[in-house]
Amino acid sequence: MAYLHRECGLYRAEGFQALSKILIESDSHRIQALLNVVDDDAIVTPGELGLAEQAFEQLGLDEGTAVRVDHAEPPLSMDAVRRKIGGEPLSLADYRAITRDIVANRYSKMEMAAFLVAAGQSGLDREEILFLTRAMTESGERLHWHEPLVVDKHCIGGIPGNRTTMLVTPIVAAHGTLMPKTSSRAITSPAGTADTMEVLARVELSPSTMHRVVRRERACLAWGGTARLAPVDDILIAVERPLGIDSQGQMIASILSKKLAAGSTHLLLDIPVGPSAKVRHMREALHLRKLFEYVGDHLGLHIEVIITDGSQPIGRGIGPVLEARDVMSVLHNKPDAPDDLRQKALRLAGRILEFDPDVRGGSGYVMARDILDSGRALAKMQAIIEAQGKQTQHFDPGRLSREITAPRDGVVSAIDNFQMSKIARLAGAPMDKGAGVDLLKKIADPVKKGEALYRIHAEFPADFNFASTLASDNSGYRIGNQATAEGPPP
Repeated sequence: MAYLHRECGLYRAEGFQALSKILIESDSHRIQALLNVVDDDAIVTPGELGLAEQAFEQLGLDEGTAVRVDHAEPPLSMDAVRRKIGGEPLSLADYRAITRDIVANRYSKMEMAAFLVAAGQSGLDREEILFLTRAMTESGERLHWHEPLVVDKHCIGGIPGNRTTMLVTPIVAAHGTLMPKTSSRAITSPAGTADTMEVLARVELSPSTMHRVVRRERACLAWGGTARLAPVDDILIAVERPLGIDSQGQMIASILSKKLAAGSTHLLLDIPVGPSAKVRHMREALHLRKLFEYVGDHLGLHIEVIITDGSQPIGRGIGPVLEARDVMSVLHNKPDAPDDLRQKALRLAGRILEFDPDVRGGSGYVMARDILDSGRALAKMQAIIEAQGKQTQHFDPGRLSREITAPRDGVVSAIDNFQMSKIARLAGAPMDKGAGVDLLKKIADPVKKGEALYRIHAEFPADFNFASTLASDNSGYRIGNQATAEGPPP
C-alpha cells in the first residue's frame, strides 16, 4: 500500500487513480504498490509518499529518500489469466509468469481473485495441476535436510476438529524420523493446525529457527508463511479465505508445493469421505488420489493416500483452544480424552512409521501406540513447544456460551460437518482463539429431549448472536431412532 495526498502536485499532474497500481523506484530499488489517496496532512503531506510497513520493508530505503513514482504497467501474465477465463489450458511458462507476478506484488486482489475463480470454474487438467505445483514450489525458498527420509502428513480438510497432525508429529519424531511440519492457517475451516498450535507455542518461525528446532527435536509444528515456502500460496490463501474459494486443482497445488518446498520425500495424505465432508463420494476420493499420485510421481514425492471416515467431526472441540485441549488430553492419556481422535492419529502415525525401511509392514500402529502410552509423545511435544517458544498468552474458551439442546428423545443419527464449521466460524474462530463449538454428543449417542448436544463459545456479543441464530435455525444435528442411526462406514 502507498499513500499520496490529494493536493500533491504529482497526483494531480499524472492522473493517478485511487486503488490503481503505481511503480515506486530509486536508482537501485523498485516495488509496485496499491495507491490510496488521502486528505489528512497527519498521514502524508503534499510532496510526501507514505508506505505501509510491508511496502517500506520491501523497498529497503531510508525514510526521507527521494523516489520516482509512475504508473505501473499491467502484469503481462494477465493475458494468460484472460485465456484461462475463456477455458483455455495454460502452459508451465504461463503459470510461472503468473506466480512470479503475484509474488512481486504486481497483481491486485481483484486480479488474483479473477485467476482463482478462473482456475476453479474452468478447472485444471492434471498437466496444469503439475505445472501450477511446480511454479508455486519455485516461487520461494526450498529446505534441504540431506536425509533420505523426510516425512509429512496432510489432510485435505472439511472435517472440523480433525487435529491429528499435532499428535502424529510428536509420535513420529519420538521414533526418530524427521518430520518438519509446516501448516497453513485456516482457509474455510474454524482452525488450521498452525492456528491451534499457536495456542501452545510460537508458530511464526524463520527458516534458520525452523532448521534449529528440527535438527534438535526431529520435528516442528510451524506456519509455512514466515518460512517463505511457496509464498505465492500464502498470498493466494489470503484472497481465498474471504471468498470461501477452495478449488480442487488449486488445493492439490497448494498442498504439494508446500510439501516439496519443505523438503519432504514421503507424504501420507488423508482424504476423509462423508455426506457433509469436502469429498462426499468414494469415486471422487479415488480420482483425487490419482491426481495427487500423478503430480507426486512427476516431482519426486512419494505419496500414500489413506481414505478415512468423514461422517462427523473428529474429537470434541472445534476451534483453536478447544482443539488444543483435545490434543493435550490425548497426549496426557487422560481417560476422558476423545477416543476417535486418538485412534485416527495412531492409525496415521503407524502408516508414517512404516515409511521407515527398518519398520516391518503392519507393525506401525502398535509402535505408535506404545510411544503414546509410554509418555514419549508427550515429552516430545513439550520439547517442541519449548524449542519453538512457549506461548506466553493464556487463552480460555470464549466467555459467552450457550448450549444447543436435543428437540426430542432419540439417537444422534447425523452431524453436518459444514454446518458445525460455519457455526464455529461465526462464533469467531479462528481469529478468536477461544471461540468455537464444544461437542457433547456424537453419532450413535442416545439423547433425551432438552439434553445438550453441543456448547457454543464466543468472545464478542455480535459473534455470539450470529452463531446462536444460525444454530437455532439449523443445529447441524439430526436425531433419529436406534434403527436409523448412522455410524461410521465399515
